[in-house]
Amino acid sequence: MKIKTLISGCLVGIIVLFLAREFGQAQALSSPPALNIAIVEIGKALQNCQATMKFKERMTAEDNEMQKEEDGLSEQIKSLRGVLQALVPNSNDYFVRSKEMMQKQKALEGLQDYNRQLKGLKIHQWTEKIYPEILRVTKELAAKKGLALVLAVEEPEFPTPRPEVLSAAIQTHKVLYSGGCSNLTSEVIAELDKLDFLLKD
Repeated sequence: MKIKTLISGCLVGIIVLFLAREFGQAQALSSPPALNIAIVEIGKALQNCQATMKFKERMTAEDNEMQKEEDGLSEQIKSLRGVLQALVPNSNDYFVRSKEMMQKQKALEGLQDYNRQLKGLKIHQWTEKIYPEILRVTKELAAKKGLALVLAVEEPEFPTPRPEVLSAAIQTHKVLYSGGCSNLTSEVIAELDKLDFLLKD
């Protein structure tokens, strides 16, 4: 009787082990392996780090000064336009004031163009300063985590303001889906925030 019980127990044990093994293999086949890939939202990392926030504050202050200068010229042009309306057309004084107004208009156009180019240059220089740091920090984080690949993700915003913006978005938006990939963006921002030299002018 004991032998039968022992044999029955062994058989039950073998069956349980066999089923557990089969279940484990089925689970392994049905669950895809964890992806060794991560993503970084470059635009978000660039815009949301402390250094860029400080840069934006400086740019806003400079923009306000530029706008004051432009507004000053606009007021002078407006005043001259009022003077012209009060003068006799084709009189000597009228031509003198017309010339003065046209010079002011040209000066305003030149100033606006200069300010626009200066702002663009400063943004370009800032991007050139911080983007290599984003790349460096991303590589270090990826190496530390043992990642095989890190993809840059940039979700386009719709509607786009101009056709060329949409065209650029289509050409540069390569990652269409990244479910299951870890997102390193917040970690990249945290590392950028530790870099004191970025906070200096």
